[in-house]
Amino acid sequence: MNVQRMNRAVWNQRVRAGDNPWTKPVTSEQVQNAKQGDWRIYLTPVKPVPAVWLGDVKQKKVLCLASGGGQQAPILAAAGAHVTVFDLSDEQLKQDRFVAERDQLRLRTVQGDMTNLSVFESASFDMIVQPISNCFIPDVQPVWHEANRVLKPGGRLLAGMVNPLLYALNDDASEAERLTISNTIPYAGSAEHTNEGQAIEFGHTLEDLIAGQLRAGFYLSGFYEDTFPGKPISAFINTLFATYATKPH
Repeated sequence: MNVQRMNRAVWNQRVRAGDNPWTKPVTSEQVQNAKQGDWRIYLTPVKPVPAVWLGDVKQKKVLCLASGGGQQAPILAAAGAHVTVFDLSDEQLKQDRFVAERDQLRLRTVQGDMTNLSVFESASFDMIVQPISNCFIPDVQPVWHEANRVLKPGGRLLAGMVNPLLYALNDDASEAERLTISNTIPYAGSAEHTNEGQAIEFGHTLEDLIAGQLRAGFYLSGFYEDTFPGKPISAFINTLFATYATKPH
């Protein structure tokens, strides 16, 4: 089973269907506001990234990692950053190029697997922005190591993630009272257990998600949790989170 190929096809289809919020480009109004200094980006669905995590992005080299869809990258480009979007999905990258052409923005798109950033030289970027996406790969450690390699000393890694609790539960029930523990963590999805049109997902341990960044050489500098709209478990606990990590000077 080629997970990358299958998930790429699913995300391409999601863009064509237009029914997933992570595939819908930002508006021209949002871009114009960003050009005037009024902007925000999201790593998780509801809470925006704290401004202090982002700092002044003007003239900064930013890698939007597994971040196609015409959302984070155009806003950062409008705010003055030199942006590269790296994503596995052809159609997601088309969304970024669409916004760039529509609103006259300069950004670069590169297609590839988030675990292999060999197309970029070491110490190439000031900041990496990765909305929730590492749940679509079986091993997150290569992502942390590659992110550390391509960041400049003092660079920032901002990443959204899924709490593994979500994958431990049978969360398909329509009512929260029917939630049951059904999977062990780490959790590995499969094509046989995935409905048509759904990507194959992986539930990583908190140790891999957080301590994995430390093992790669990062310092953890910030953390927040967010809710997952539409999930019954959200009535009880937040199951998404984001981290802000820095590469030492």
